[in-house]
Amino acid sequence: MPQVCFGCNTQLTRGEHLLCTVCRNDLPITDYNFLEENPVDRIFYGRIPVKKATSFLFFSQNGIVKQLLHHLKYKNQESIGAFLGDWYGEILKEQDGLEQIDAIIPVPLHHKKLKKRGYNQIDLFAKRLAHHLNVKFLKDVLIKTANTKTLTKKSRFNRWQSTEELYQIVDSELLKNKKVLLVDDVITTGATIEACGSALLKVEGLELYTAAIAIVP
Repeated sequence: MPQVCFGCNTQLTRGEHLLCTVCRNDLPITDYNFLEENPVDRIFYGRIPVKKATSFLFFSQNGIVKQLLHHLKYKNQESIGAFLGDWYGEILKEQDGLEQIDAIIPVPLHHKKLKKRGYNQIDLFAKRLAHHLNVKFLKDVLIKTANTKTLTKKSRFNRWQSTEELYQIVDSELLKNKKVLLVDDVITTGATIEACGSALLKVEGLELYTAAIAIVP
């Protein structure tokens, strides 16, 4: 079967990969970085002490990013994660602000959901970022302890109740006094990052940074 663009479903031509040239140029890149304050930072003010937060793309309900993430998450197109991770990794490598990161950690899935889906949609994205930044990729140091529904559909109070022990650290010594970049696919309310970050910040001396493939404006 001919390869087609995940954004507009047109047939790809020679030299194009996953996205056609038009859709690639139309991707809504945020231009946020790890030096200047941005709207992703402000999501976490007064919630958890994130040193710096950012996102690669903007998410919209009727856009190319939604199509990409849908295929990444539900259509077994894990290569999209690697494609975006390589792209964003090259961008971050040229920026200041992340030179001293020690490790990258993906937001984990519960083992039942991981078994059902077959992969964590954020793993390859995070792994390629780690490759380009030349830091450790720590896949299993943070685990999810319960198979909950998405946190964005619950009230703030219920989210807080259900996430207090939702994520746990497997090996605190591995993260002690480290600068960690926590990576997710989409940030909406920030509840998932807040829950994961709360677990990570229990580790002595840990400094938390976070990034996502996309942010809902």
